[in-house]
Amino acid sequence: QVQPVESGGGLVQAGGSLRVSCVAPAHAFDSYAVGWFRQGPGKEREFVASVSWDGVNKYYADSVKDRFAISRDNAKTTVYLQMNSLKSDDAAVYYCARDRFSGVVVRTPDIWGQGTRVTVSA
Repeated sequence: QVQPVESGGGLVQAGGSLRVSCVAPAHAFDSYAVGWFRQGPGKEREFVASVSWDGVNKYYADSVKDRFAISRDNAKTTVYLQMNSLKSDDAAVYYCARDRFSGVVVRTPDIWGQGTRVTVSA
């Protein structure tokens, strides 16, 4: 079993905060960059944020910069996405995935979880 498991989604009011988690087997994820992606209703899946294998390098989509924070705890084989100041546009199913080759950036995500749904109410 190498598929990651996302959790922590739910219903939140606009302006509120939520933290989603991605738990994955250490042997499959510890040496690789991991990213969060999302797919909103009627939209294509899009990149949200990524973190390097050691937690040092972090990248964000412009739409979430300064509101979201990605982190990882390799001891717990978990990657987190802290989401603050949530907007209606943030409503989506959030997925995590590792990069197939790189420990620094996610350009070729290959192993995906089932996703966790985030709903933002007005």
